[in-house]
Amino acid sequence: MKKISNVFWITLVFVCAAVLYGALASESFEAITNAMKQYITNSFGWYYLLFVTCIVLFCLFFIVSPMGQITLGKPDEQPEYSRISWFAMLFSTGMGIGLVFWGAAEPLSHFAINPPTEQPGTDAAFREAMRYTFFHWGIHAWAIYAIVAMSLAYFQFRKGEPGLISATLRPLFGNRINGGIGTVINVLAVFTTVIGVATTLGFGAIQINGGLSFLFDVPIKISVQIIIIIVVTFLFIISAWSGIGKGIKYLSNANMILAIALLILVIFLGPTVMIMDTFTDTIGSYLQNLPRMSFRAAPLDNEDRQWINNWTIFYWAWWLSWSPFVGIFIARVSRGRTIREFLTGVLLLPTLISFIWFSVFGTTAINIQRSGVDLTHLLTEELLFGVFQQMPMSMLLSIFAVLLIAIFFITSADSATFVLGMQTTNGSLHPPNMVKLTWGIAQAAIAIILLSANGLSALQNALIITAFPFSLVIILMMVSLYKELNKERKEMGLMVRPYTAEEMEQISESE
Repeated sequence: MKKISNVFWITLVFVCAAVLYGALASESFEAITNAMKQYITNSFGWYYLLFVTCIVLFCLFFIVSPMGQITLGKPDEQPEYSRISWFAMLFSTGMGIGLVFWGAAEPLSHFAINPPTEQPGTDAAFREAMRYTFFHWGIHAWAIYAIVAMSLAYFQFRKGEPGLISATLRPLFGNRINGGIGTVINVLAVFTTVIGVATTLGFGAIQINGGLSFLFDVPIKISVQIIIIIVVTFLFIISAWSGIGKGIKYLSNANMILAIALLILVIFLGPTVMIMDTFTDTIGSYLQNLPRMSFRAAPLDNEDRQWINNWTIFYWAWWLSWSPFVGIFIARVSRGRTIREFLTGVLLLPTLISFIWFSVFGTTAINIQRSGVDLTHLLTEELLFGVFQQMPMSMLLSIFAVLLIAIFFITSADSATFVLGMQTTNGSLHPPNMVKLTWGIAQAAIAIILLSANGLSALQNALIITAFPFSLVIILMMVSLYKELNKERKEMGLMVRPYTAEEMEQISESE
């Protein structure tokens, strides 16, 4: 059995403490997390905006840099998975449940309930709703995942370091990273992962409950959601037991097929021409307004600032809290790809699919709202099924959606148990099943406690709180990665500028 590190026991103590506190004093837990969230969003919203935009620029730099030629593995190493399987796994793991949960709900909210700046229900609000939805789910989100994944893959597969967050900081701390500093960083990464994934599992359970309510009149309440979490936990533990090459791979491929089938059905059953027009128009609007949206902090308007806190800052925190988990998993399945191929794939392909997804479901929901059917009274978890109710083949669409959410639920939790096991067994690529079992149960327990504390409110508070300290670790990872890659660039003779005549002459003489 692989050696279990101190990180496992230390983090498990923190997780158990959080579970006990949430279970025994749920009102106090919700009040404290809400106060902490308010302080972070009000005092450090500017930091989140600047930080995430800098990550995007950092990734784009590596795509065009000569360092993009460097392989995330040994120089002659080939990728372990095909491009299709690779893309399916990173997409399903990255934001599967979120896409289904917010696919119709976010654009409709920005259009009909609380637009960023426009009047609700107007054409301008429609355009703005789609633009900001693209913004929240676009390149910024995937850049966060990409930078963590690239750092891990480079240091693990090219430099031979263990697959630990702390190992990416060796160029900055040297062998001290093997001591207390490394332990603190890894505990923070594991705890952030547990909270981030548990939060998303909570979203998944809530929406499965909403779907079952629409399909079979199952009541929407905490007890039903707890049962859903327990059932799905059992299923993803079975998948995790089979290993990454079987369970996650097969489920991810199946999920992509199911997601594409649902997408195509809604395109043809919904307002097809409007969907395609909205998709095309919003891409242009997104690119045109990207700098303004990236830095919009609304310092002179409290109402606008509250909107930014509730949406943009929440999303940036969500992606940051998921970045240890998704980053480690994407690194694990990306071995053998060049930095340029890796970043292009991770940034652009999932972003494009997200844009298509929101164009389809967001436009359909807004079109139904504009036709006179009020969807705004529905709970967030019910809204997607409310949209389907207004369409042909509504029962089939709803069944597809519930299955999709359930499989996304399983693949996300399955991947997370692998990552947590890896991080708490000194970076082992094949963590023991008992360790994965422990983290699977821990994730489920946290999700249940957060839901019991106060549903979505407690879930969102926990996300923002845990993401903030880990952002500081990501800054160190970026510095460390650039330092080591720039060193290797010089050793390999990769040039940022064209060769001078003198350099060309020296190269000719050496040949």
